[in-house]
Amino acid sequence: MKTDSLVRRILITLASFSFIAFVNAQSTKLVSQKKKGSGAVKVYTTAKNTSYRLSPVGDIQFAETGDLVERKVFVFLDDSRSFQTMLGIGGAITDASAETFARMSADQQNELLKAYYDPKNGIGYTLARTNMQSCDFSSGSYSYVTEIDKDLKSFSIKHDEQYRIPLIKKAMAMAGKLNLYVSPWSPPAWMKDNKDMLHGGKLLPQYQQSWANFFVKYIREYEKRGIPVWGLSVQNEPLAVQTWESCIFTAEEERDFIKNYLGPTLQKNGLSSKKLIAWDHNRDFVYQRAHTILSDPAAAKFVWGIGYHWYETWTGGDMQFHNVKMVNDNFPQKNLLFTEGCAEQFNPERINEWSLGEKYGRSMIYDFNAGTVGWTDWNILLDEKGGPNHVGNFCMAPVHFDPAKGLQYTSAYYYIGHFSKFIRPGAKRINASSNRTDLLTTAFKNTDGSIAVVVMNNSDQKIDYQLYMNGKGAQTSSLPHSITTLVF
Repeated sequence: MKTDSLVRRILITLASFSFIAFVNAQSTKLVSQKKKGSGAVKVYTTAKNTSYRLSPVGDIQFAETGDLVERKVFVFLDDSRSFQTMLGIGGAITDASAETFARMSADQQNELLKAYYDPKNGIGYTLARTNMQSCDFSSGSYSYVTEIDKDLKSFSIKHDEQYRIPLIKKAMAMAGKLNLYVSPWSPPAWMKDNKDMLHGGKLLPQYQQSWANFFVKYIREYEKRGIPVWGLSVQNEPLAVQTWESCIFTAEEERDFIKNYLGPTLQKNGLSSKKLIAWDHNRDFVYQRAHTILSDPAAAKFVWGIGYHWYETWTGGDMQFHNVKMVNDNFPQKNLLFTEGCAEQFNPERINEWSLGEKYGRSMIYDFNAGTVGWTDWNILLDEKGGPNHVGNFCMAPVHFDPAKGLQYTSAYYYIGHFSKFIRPGAKRINASSNRTDLLTTAFKNTDGSIAVVVMNNSDQKIDYQLYMNGKGAQTSSLPHSITTLVF
């Protein structure tokens, strides 16, 4: 009996311990759930006439809110539906960027690499574009082959090994993963009807296969040097006769080159996984070009997506974002990629011009809301003159290097960072809208479940508003001429 009593006491004690452990576990779980659902939103801001530059400015909290009132300002979120998946955000590593980078000290180089490509201490670029052969942002015009070498036996990228390839490798090492795509400005002069890499001209029919083979050679040479190539565009700005490297393709000519030469050549050489991008020019003709190419199944099957620039509407109107949306609405199976944009006409006084960043922010918000999956700025770095540039086409970049002043960061760098740092590859866009036109917004849900909301205020007024989702609101303010990312 005594033994049975002892056993019962032991069993009761063990049961008590088990019950207490269960209660503690449930309490911990409830606390954890309460903490997880507590509604904390981290706020990061960049604002004119302040010291805020991607600065954490404190947390706000979601709480129960009353009836929506018309006179109040809201940014509404809805994650019940999701849209395109984020590919990445980045900039072009051109000859000009690489040559300028080579002039900098080791410490300055490391600073720039971290500023752009470190996901924790920088703005976390994950996308890059580079030029195949020379472009305007090269110190001079050059080709990878000698004259009339149809079989490309003389093909060499030795030129790129001095400055550009070392910078690309360093950027990739800092980023961890950097999707690189390549764009040609012109075929070699002897392949063209004007016998000139500059001033437009067209690819001669007898060299279409050689030019398609040229892409394969270039990709393989880069990959031999440890630089994977994610994708390629057919031709930079194929409707522009420029004073620099350029080549004209009509929509029909580009379509036929893709389906008869470039697409099959990539496939034959085991490069069909490379993402082929058509158009690579402005928003004004983007739908017409997309329709011509993508309505032809024989061409469309090789095309990953449509690339576009912003230059045709830099100063006016709505920058024709509706044309981008029209492509997305009509060809939802294909991707949209912003491939180039910058502020033209360099002036050292523009380094501190706040509107530079605002133009980037506005474009990025509208482009993403139109269905764009990735966004690529033009040169990541330029010198104190907005170059080097062999035809005098000097422009602005988010960062400039002046030997006398060091690295100079424009507002564009910070505005881009409000997207690239917090909206990561794999994120899916969700619905975001504002009931006031002064507040522009877009939002994405990252793969870790976090939501990043970008809110931009172009006005001269501070705007109080509520971030509103699922019946709860978090009260905050948008400073005049500011951009904010809210993360929760």
